[in-house]
Amino acid sequence: MHIKNSIFKIIGGKHRGRKLNFTDTDRLRPTPNKIRETLFNWLQFETRSKTFLDLFSGSGALSFEALSRGAKQVTSIEKDTSTFSFLKQNKQLLKVNNLTIINQDAFIFLDKNTITPFDFILLDPPFNKNHLSKALKLIAKNNFLTNNGKIYVESEFKITMDFLTENFLKEVKINKQKKSGAVHYCLLEKSLH
Repeated sequence: MHIKNSIFKIIGGKHRGRKLNFTDTDRLRPTPNKIRETLFNWLQFETRSKTFLDLFSGSGALSFEALSRGAKQVTSIEKDTSTFSFLKQNKQLLKVNNLTIINQDAFIFLDKNTITPFDFILLDPPFNKNHLSKALKLIAKNNFLTNNGKIYVESEFKITMDFLTENFLKEVKINKQKKSGAVHYCLLEKSLH
């Protein structure tokens, strides 16, 4: 497989305009600028001093955007070693010390239930592999989300309440939802009845 480097740009906050490299492979689909901008407009006044978990981190576009916009702590999970090394280089480039990058499979990480819950979970798994269902079930089972936490999801299909209920997320509701090209994206919110 031919591997070359690609670049994405941070679009808002403290590091706005900074360009970061990532490994360009067929597997990686960095969240496009337009979608990232919409997501962080949705979260506009909520990112400051909050904790983020970026599962299936990939290029780290979502992690670095959250950091740039004032997140207190971001934890990025990436199992691919070359992608992981780019994440580490970008962390050094931005001189951020509130980013923890873990070279591990997301499901192994989610299997722990001794973790302090996160305010936001960023969930952009590889498409067409049923990773989303599995991840949502583990997030719910092991209490990875704070009581008023939110989950951002990118998927190849529209998220419905039926899908969420099937995946044991009965206490989660769809806050906002859009589609850009072939990508569906939405913000889920914990609703305590």
